[in-house]
Amino acid sequence: MRVLVVEDDAATRAVIEKILRARGHEVTAFADAESAWAVYQGDTYPLVLMDWLLPGMDGLQLCRQMRATPFGDHSIIVVCTTRDQPDDLHAVLAAGADDYLTKPVDVRRLNVRLSIAERQVENLSERKRAEAQITAVLAQLEHSRDDLLSILNALRVGSAIAERDGSLSFLSESARRLLADGDAGNLALPWERSLPFSAHDAAELRAMAARAPAHRTKVPVCIETGARRRCFLDVEVVDDPRDPQRKIFFLYDVSEVHDLRRLLDEKAQFRDLVGKSTPMVQMYQLIRDLARVDSTVLIEGETGTGKELVARAIHYSSHRAEKPFIAVNSAGLTDSLLASQLFGHKRGAFTGAFEDHKGVFEAAEGGTIFLDEIGDVPLNVQTSLLRVLQEREITRLGESKPRKVDVRVLAATHHNLSAEAAAGDFRPDLLYRIRVARVHPPSLRERREDIPLLVGSFLGQVGAATGKPVEQVSAAAMHELMQYAWPGNVRELRSAIEFAVIRCQTSVIDVTDLPPELTQPPVPQIAAAGFGVIPEIDERERLLTAIQSAKGNRTEAARLLGISRATLYRRLSELQVDPK
Repeated sequence: MRVLVVEDDAATRAVIEKILRARGHEVTAFADAESAWAVYQGDTYPLVLMDWLLPGMDGLQLCRQMRATPFGDHSIIVVCTTRDQPDDLHAVLAAGADDYLTKPVDVRRLNVRLSIAERQVENLSERKRAEAQITAVLAQLEHSRDDLLSILNALRVGSAIAERDGSLSFLSESARRLLADGDAGNLALPWERSLPFSAHDAAELRAMAARAPAHRTKVPVCIETGARRRCFLDVEVVDDPRDPQRKIFFLYDVSEVHDLRRLLDEKAQFRDLVGKSTPMVQMYQLIRDLARVDSTVLIEGETGTGKELVARAIHYSSHRAEKPFIAVNSAGLTDSLLASQLFGHKRGAFTGAFEDHKGVFEAAEGGTIFLDEIGDVPLNVQTSLLRVLQEREITRLGESKPRKVDVRVLAATHHNLSAEAAAGDFRPDLLYRIRVARVHPPSLRERREDIPLLVGSFLGQVGAATGKPVEQVSAAAMHELMQYAWPGNVRELRSAIEFAVIRCQTSVIDVTDLPPELTQPPVPQIAAAGFGVIPEIDERERLLTAIQSAKGNRTEAARLLGISRATLYRRLSELQVDPK
């Protein structure tokens, strides 16, 4: 290595040079400190041997100046001195020297000191190389960190890190912008207090963080920003790969998506009807058209398609919206009871008529009457209904004087009234009166693309009623819902969602939570001459199975079938089923 020697005594300087060269070193020697200082500033010397007492600048001053240079700590400095008092040696070390050698110089002692100095130079060189490597790595890490922060801050995805104790240790600039216009997040506080989440949203996030990573989903939250603007976020909680006890929060701004969803929901809903399929959109327009007139409307369709909802939509979209809407289920009532309910009665008109009674036609004055299951109305009551529609007047049972009424009539049936009229079971003239306009709510099979919308609506309704925070349906469960035939239509779908919410133990409905009939193999079908395709297991057996499953409770059996209780009784009577 290159060695700098500063010694004013020529003889001593020669001895030191000779020993150093003998050890294989390159030596530069000076008799004064000024010359050595001039050379040292422009070159590198791993080892410096200097005398304390020198002409002009002394050795300790030269040592201090060397140590003050940017590379002064790259040299091992040994001071030669005739002084050997503790205070003197302390002054040598205080000046920055690494070691000292007392004069007169002993060759054996000098070699030992040089061996120590050489080892120190090697150690220093290794340390400096390690420090340089560490500095380079740190610089690279700092550069990578700056790049990462630049990327994170440029993204619309905010990020935050919570330590084991829950304290917030990092919040990206994009997260600050999302949360409170750049002025949010106190890193000294727990994340629940630092981040502007509601108590409910914070509890949801804590519960999500406690789950296994495979079972976590994004948590939707809504916050008020500093500008009092509502911001909708999806928050994802993941474990820090370095320490699973630390949590990383990713914040996705879904405000625009939420606004678009809201606009879509507005277009996908009309009053209480839900759907954006082509049949539903066409029906919405028909309802608007019918709401502008007072014509009688017949609403035909399968059980559970929402015929009463259609009737309500017509009424509440019309000029009669501020007046009463009264729904009457015509099935299951005797002639006298139905007539009394519709037209009213006078005291004493029949046994049990203890006082005058106003019927629904009078009660609905100015508004709308919805006659559900009009196909089940007895023939003699059909005659009275025909007079109401023709003359706009009713006569109470037991009276002879008619009363004028201003009521719009909407009727619904799942029967084929034309066939029943041909068979003599329904008055043709009444059919022509009620079938001025027609609405046919599509079956769920005809609008399967509306199932996800309906499921989302029912989840909200059932969740509010049961208090269970079930918010989503898994992809597999949604597949089953989309594939099922839905004989009970929308009513059956709602019952299925209610069943699944009750069974569900998490916030996501899975296949195992669905009613068993949705996941069982479809019933095989066979062709029968003259009847087309009929189920191998007929409706009779289906009704009996439902009643057995409900342990004889007819109301529960109707709910399982997705039909009304009145319809269940009617079908039992038509099929002559008498469950024991």
